[in-house]
Amino acid sequence: MSRTDSGPGAGLPEGGPHPLGRGAQRPAAMSFILIAVLIDMISIGLIIPVLPHIVGTFTDSPSAQAWWFGAVAFSFSIANFFCSPILGALSDKYGRRPVLLLGFSGLALSFIVTGLATALWMLIVVRLFSGAMQSNMAIANAYVADITPPEERAQRFGQLGAMFGIGFILGPVMGGLLGSIDVHLPFFVAGGMALLNLLYGYFVLPESLAPGKRREFSWKRANPFASLRGLLRLRGVGLLVVVVALAGLAQFTLHTSWVLYTHFKFGWGPWEVGWSLFCVGVMSAFAQGVLLKHLLKRFEPRKLAMFSLSAGALTYFGFGAVPEGWMIYVVIVLGNLLGGGGAVVIQSIISNAADPRTQGETMGSVSSLNSLMAVSAPLVSTPLLGIISQRPPGDWLIGLPFYFCATLATLALAIAWFQFRRTAPAVAATA
Repeated sequence: MSRTDSGPGAGLPEGGPHPLGRGAQRPAAMSFILIAVLIDMISIGLIIPVLPHIVGTFTDSPSAQAWWFGAVAFSFSIANFFCSPILGALSDKYGRRPVLLLGFSGLALSFIVTGLATALWMLIVVRLFSGAMQSNMAIANAYVADITPPEERAQRFGQLGAMFGIGFILGPVMGGLLGSIDVHLPFFVAGGMALLNLLYGYFVLPESLAPGKRREFSWKRANPFASLRGLLRLRGVGLLVVVVALAGLAQFTLHTSWVLYTHFKFGWGPWEVGWSLFCVGVMSAFAQGVLLKHLLKRFEPRKLAMFSLSAGALTYFGFGAVPEGWMIYVVIVLGNLLGGGGAVVIQSIISNAADPRTQGETMGSVSSLNSLMAVSAPLVSTPLLGIISQRPPGDWLIGLPFYFCATLATLALAIAWFQFRRTAPAVAATA
């Protein structure tokens, strides 16, 4: 693809003699991308406690609110499914930094327009746009892979996960506080944070992918179905793709159910949801940023992955079964301490199996797979939430979405055990 081509990559710099902004002139380092991810996660975390309530302002019943919230979540994920491999492949061609800047721009615009929305169709259109424009976490993972030797990637991915957690410490609490004033206010603050990240990326964030390590863009490779087939062909990965899919479906079902589940069962609003996500962020940051590096020194990655999947299944069941709201915090703490680093470890195995010139495409493919699961999650969670929406508060059956998640995690555990047993030498080598 030349620089005069049309399409998503048109106008993006080759990264050599014409860098965008002063940031491209600095050598890449872990600290730069950690700051960018932190700001990104804070801006995203701001809207989590209030987005279902924004949807609720356009509906007249709890079941309609659950259905339309699922539609809004679906619109983002389906666009992200198709576009994440394209953005990842573009980052292999043009560098990580321009694609990150594109994502920050898309987030800023989508947050602001969502805050101004006056109809449900506007929410759906802007979430489609946002999903198509950004795959920031996947590109950040490729950035880390560019600057990190394979044996250190699990720990570095854990540091990224810690920034994700810290963003979820600050973002949802801020969103809950601001949402208690006005449910539209968090979207404008989130838009401002995304614009701040755009400025940081333009003036400070350096490029990580050297021109000599770049690869030509191919539409054939960048379509999501071809990219998923490419993941399956990676040495030592195989059925781990199915494990990622099942774990992702469980996680996104939790995401799309959390706010309404806690509202139906415990009567929680934005304030209580914000604090619960604050606890998730604290524990996630500790588990991935502090605890994981010590565990990696004592246990091999595949054993950590197996233990984490086991703990995940129990955690999902605990979320659904607890009869009192305060018990949610106990499950959050125990779940993260016992199983907080599994996804990071599996991701490092996949990253290490990929060629250095295809990290963007590989991480984009993983992101696309997760987006496909995010697309599927509302199709599952919406009818489950519809079933439980009329149950009395405190009813054990309101935990139905999380019992489903526990079943998925158990199935992922069985498949991971089979894959690791079948390919133990290859997995040990790539990890």
